[in-house]
Amino acid sequence: MSQTNKEYANVINVCRDIFSKKTKDYGTAWRVLRPSSLTDQIFIKAQRIRTLQETGENKVGESAEDEFKAIINYCIMAIIQLRETSLTELEVDSSIADALYEKYATEAYELMAKKNHDYGEAWRSMRVSSLTDLILMKLLRVKQIEDNEGATIISEGIDANYFDMLNYAVFSLILLTEK
Repeated sequence: MSQTNKEYANVINVCRDIFSKKTKDYGTAWRVLRPSSLTDQIFIKAQRIRTLQETGENKVGESAEDEFKAIINYCIMAIIQLRETSLTELEVDSSIADALYEKYATEAYELMAKKNHDYGEAWRSMRVSSLTDLILMKLLRVKQIEDNEGATIISEGIDANYFDMLNYAVFSLILLTEK
């Protein structure tokens, strides 16, 4: 398990660095996006990864790895937008944005550790293409919940799906690094 913890931390550190640098470059312009818009951004990234996996062609130049990193960061942005309802300013100081990133990255890690224990690191035997498909399935679920104005009868909420997608993207990056 300690290997997974290190690999997970390495991926999150890279993604956190990207988030922090982009916050310094652009501010928190992403705060104008509603969670549904962030869902669509994640969908675009996941669909592009699937296209790259199926065709083997990359005409834009950004790698599947870059897209998985973007999924991780967009998931954290979406969770911030969903959970931090008292934060009404569009422009947030970078130290606050970084602290919120850390808060939800830590929560994602804790969730991963619990599930990883119970599932016995089953993801290590999965294909990256299957993880991509799981992300796409979770996105379709989120879209349906959003269309239902957040109401569910028996299912987890939107934020739980974002956490799962984030963790699937981390697992994908770990598996891609091992190849």
